[in-house]
Amino acid sequence: MPAGIVIGLVLHTSHRARFEEAARALTGVTFAWVVYEREEQIRERVAGLLSRGAPDGLLLGLVPYARCRDLLPPEVPVAVTRPAALELALAWSRARGNGWPATPVSIDTFARETVDEVAAALELDRQTIACLPFEPEQPIAEVVAFHREQLARTGAAYVISVRTAVAAALDGRVAVLHALATPGTIRADLHELALRIRHRRADGLRFAAGIFLVTAADPAGAGGGSHRARVGLVELLRRTPEFAEAWIDDRGPRGIVVFAHAALFEAATRLWVGLPVLAQARDRLGVRVVAGFGLGGSARLSVALAERAAERAGQDPAAGAYLISDTGMMIGPMGAAGAPLVYTYREHGDLEALAGQVGLSPGTLSRLAAIERSLAGRPVSPSELARSLGITDPSGRRLIRKLSESRLAVGDGSSQLHRKGRPARLYRLSITEALERAR
Repeated sequence: MPAGIVIGLVLHTSHRARFEEAARALTGVTFAWVVYEREEQIRERVAGLLSRGAPDGLLLGLVPYARCRDLLPPEVPVAVTRPAALELALAWSRARGNGWPATPVSIDTFARETVDEVAAALELDRQTIACLPFEPEQPIAEVVAFHREQLARTGAAYVISVRTAVAAALDGRVAVLHALATPGTIRADLHELALRIRHRRADGLRFAAGIFLVTAADPAGAGGGSHRARVGLVELLRRTPEFAEAWIDDRGPRGIVVFAHAALFEAATRLWVGLPVLAQARDRLGVRVVAGFGLGGSARLSVALAERAAERAGQDPAAGAYLISDTGMMIGPMGAAGAPLVYTYREHGDLEALAGQVGLSPGTLSRLAAIERSLAGRPVSPSELARSLGITDPSGRRLIRKLSESRLAVGDGSSQLHRKGRPARLYRLSITEALERAR
């Protein structure tokens, strides 16, 4: 694990022991603890953490994420931990251990698909189980009212809840079984987050290529696509602070190539969402410029990917840029104005709201949308998806389960590359379709 990693943990005070047990498994990581007693305290305390300097990553639950997601810097990797099927099965096991009937019961926060899956595995009557899935703007009063209504209707012996405030609101009149994420689940999320941070740092040190093409003269200007315009663009790029240490070369009609660490390109593009130098070229030189960025395992591959990305940018009517990586991921368009859009695929629907419902960070969901586009309808295995995201195979399998629970991934056959071993199940991503429905 890389040295110097700082991960912020946002959690309810009653969960600290679980998080501490999970955190002991990681070495070389410092934890910044943000602990709250009431949900109303979350925003203020997260803002306090960020004011002291953003950590390398953040791990938080569904409720904290919903409360403060607009505060989170887009450059900080975020992991949202949420209880899975295992936690729900354990809650039912505790109920039976207490001598209570498994049903009727009311359950909050869990996705309906998860409740259906566990109920079927335990052979429970789904009709006697009431479920209130998590919603980002869901007030605790609504959750409590749901449980009270079900208790009045069924006379259940207990409720299953993920919200810590439910037990206090019900005031001891009924037993509340907390289906909280286990230390094992938290530990897995921490390992995945630390791995993402490590990959992010490694990617930042990789060399990437950028291709800048003068494609047409702006009607309001006089620069045209001439040699003079390219010379002016080279000087403009050299005066861009992020490219101060970059290698810049004018290749004539083939464009201007820029070699730099990927982290410098991230800074210049505001994390791949906008490229202000394109607007500067239009305003100062009177030309339309498009750009492409390539991130590959070699200089030659990076240039080839950048050329493809620039060609794609040239197909758009406005000045813009695209990124293509050797994993098949494409991000774009990046606008010339450099407006802080934060997430590339916002135009396909309310990505942030969907990410909150699923329990993923908007950045992760944006990357998944990009991967889906690159697949062009082809199904993908959990291990292939893991490689594309730079996470472990177990994390890829957990991610596929989470996507399946939210109907953002659908089983689509299987594949067996080797004679021995079980076939790998394939899934077709359906994130773009969900985003279109959210419009």
